[in-house]
Amino acid sequence: MPSPRELLNAAKQSIREVEPSEVAARLDYYRVLDVREPDEHEQGAVPGAIHIARGNLEFSVESRLTDKNAPIAVYCAGGVRSAFAAKTMQELGYTDVVSVIGGFNKWKDEGLTWTTPRTLNPDQRNRYQRHLLLPEVGDEGQLRLLDSKVLLLGAGGLGSPAALYLAAAGVGTIGIIDMDVVDASNLQRQVLHNMDRIGMRKVDSAKQTLTAINPDVVVRTYDLRLGADNVLDIIDGYDVIVDGTDNFPTRYLVNDAALVKNIPVVHGSIFRFEGQVTIFNPYVGPCYRCMIPEPPPPELAPSCAEAGVLGVLPGIIGSIQAIETIKLLLDLGDPLVGRLLTYDSMDESFRTFKVRRDPSCPACGEGAGPIIIAEYDDLCMPHVAVAAS
Repeated sequence: MPSPRELLNAAKQSIREVEPSEVAARLDYYRVLDVREPDEHEQGAVPGAIHIARGNLEFSVESRLTDKNAPIAVYCAGGVRSAFAAKTMQELGYTDVVSVIGGFNKWKDEGLTWTTPRTLNPDQRNRYQRHLLLPEVGDEGQLRLLDSKVLLLGAGGLGSPAALYLAAAGVGTIGIIDMDVVDASNLQRQVLHNMDRIGMRKVDSAKQTLTAINPDVVVRTYDLRLGADNVLDIIDGYDVIVDGTDNFPTRYLVNDAALVKNIPVVHGSIFRFEGQVTIFNPYVGPCYRCMIPEPPPPELAPSCAEAGVLGVLPGIIGSIQAIETIKLLLDLGDPLVGRLLTYDSMDESFRTFKVRRDPSCPACGEGAGPIIIAEYDDLCMPHVAVAAS
């Protein structure tokens, strides 16, 4: 059996090694990969380096570095693990991989620029460990979630499951707007609340629940009516809006404001035994007005309070909204932009329909004029502040 030194020599004969200074001078050219252990990486790293511990390389690298023809510079502490890593990557099909001679130790000795990466603390590493095992999320994605801001319109049927899962996932700032109080009739589906909180402001009840689930999360509450006079100020600074409203005036108002602020809206709606989810990403996909140019008359659009809703249904739809929100925040997969996902609980079926941008849309179309933020109460059913579905 070959000795470790013989194995190292064999690995080095099959790869190319470069000096740290060469990589430092071309950081705009190389994708830099750090294969040290997490505790080593936390103490200092090359700026912009992607971290994958050597023991996880074979399982993770292809999902983190998808372009196998891109130039990649691999480093460890002293140049040994990086040599083996570079050889492994060649075997995986990477065509332009180099190992940094002397590793991070030589990098520092030569006075080259390095930084102390922002890292998760031990409690966070334990809390989010199932996320960290996913190459598509990992430490970088989890830190990104912790930096994210999501605004929930409503702390009701749809807002409840969305809020619970977004908080548990570690979305750092969650805003909730709702001016209602907890009622016993809400508890069949609005799982943020409980019997002890009947009569409590919904935003306060929601904040208690979410902060108990995850102390990392900052919960901002807005116990007020969402209107043309405040919508732009409220949504400003949020990365994603999760729409759990159940009335057309608010949906049109939020659509127009989101277009002005260029914030994607994860829309969900429910009715009796059916639900639907889509994403309105401003000027990338259709907006709400592209899909529903004009509101239907009130008699054709009864609310859940009038028509009823199966209690489990908003849990399913709100959870899908949470998934789509996280996909947007982490740039994962294929979000429901330009697609409407419908769910029928009676036959347990999902269907997806294409929704295209309307070139003549008065809000986001090519010839659309300036967007005027206005109230729409007179166009359809009476305005409910931010309703709990």
